[in-house]
Amino acid sequence: MTAARVVAWRHGETAWNAEGRYQGQADVALNPKGRDQARAAAVRIAALQPARIVSSDLSRASDTAWELARRTGLVVEVEPRLQEINVGDWVGMTNDEVFAAHPDFAADLRAGRDARRSATGETGAQAGARVAEALLDIAESSPDGSTVVAVGHGFALRVAMVFLLGLDYAHNLTLGGLWNASWSVLQPGGESWRLVSYNNVADGA
Repeated sequence: MTAARVVAWRHGETAWNAEGRYQGQADVALNPKGRDQARAAAVRIAALQPARIVSSDLSRASDTAWELARRTGLVVEVEPRLQEINVGDWVGMTNDEVFAAHPDFAADLRAGRDARRSATGETGAQAGARVAEALLDIAESSPDGSTVVAVGHGFALRVAMVFLLGLDYAHNLTLGGLWNASWSVLQPGGESWRLVSYNNVADGA
C-alpha cells in the first residue's frame, strides 16, 4: 500500500512563534490566531478528501489536526516522530539570545551548515531524518491512491521534505521557512519524492 499524496501541514501560530522563541519539543499551545489559522486551513485541506490524519503528539500540532478531524469525521492518529527538532536547553530563547551565546552556531546557520541545537539537542539532519522516516512509514501504510495528512512542525517538516526529495541538508534554505498553518503537497515515490506544491495558506490566514 502507498498513498498517492502526502499533505505536510504545519501547526498554527503559538505565542512563542509570535515572540520568535525556540519551541523545540516544549508543549506550547496554539494562540487564538493559531486556532483561526488551523480552522481556515482545515476547510481547504478537507477538500483534498484525506483518508488519514497523522499528527505529532505536541498539542499545537494535534489541536491543529483536530480542526481537520472535525470537518472530515476522521480520527487523529498520533506519531511522536513528527515532533519538532529537540533544541535542548535553548527552549524559550530567542534567536538573538542564542546567537549571542553561541556565535559559531549563528555563523553555521547563515552559511547553511548543520549544527546541534544546544549540547543536549538534535542536529537539523537528525530531526529531518526522523520526520522523513515517519512520513515514509505513513505513506507506505496508507491505502493505495489515498491522500494522507501529516501534521507537524516547521523546521523538522522542511528538512524532512528536502531529504525525501533526494536533496542534501543545505537545500532547506532554498525552500525557505514554512508559515504557520501552511501545507505542502508531496507525491511519494519510494525514497525520491516529488514536491507538488509548497507553503500553501488559506485566504485571510
